[in-house]
Amino acid sequence: MRTALFCAAALLALTAAAPSPKTYTVHIRDDKFQPPSVTVAAGDAVSFINDDDDAHTATADDGSWDSEGLNQGQKWSHTFAKSGKVTYHCTVHPFMHGTLVVQGEKK
Repeated sequence: MRTALFCAAALLALTAAAPSPKTYTVHIRDDKFQPPSVTVAAGDAVSFINDDDDAHTATADDGSWDSEGLNQGQKWSHTFAKSGKVTYHCTVHPFMHGTLVVQGEKK
């Protein structure tokens, strides 16, 4: 009985210690990514929402991910597993840039 209680308590502690993934939002408005920089934990997602009149993309500078065309009101999300700095841009408007800082490493 003690062993079962100990195992249950240990499992509960491990479950409670693991934070659940979060979703952050980047709005595309006035030909800008807002906010222009976001810091997330590995395993978190970032949603890009086009609040602008024009079509836009959110595209990693290294080509590892791409929202493709987002029309007004459309949303696209991506989950980040690897730590590091990720820069991105809009392929339609190359002057638009953003940065994501991913902390930790999803195992």
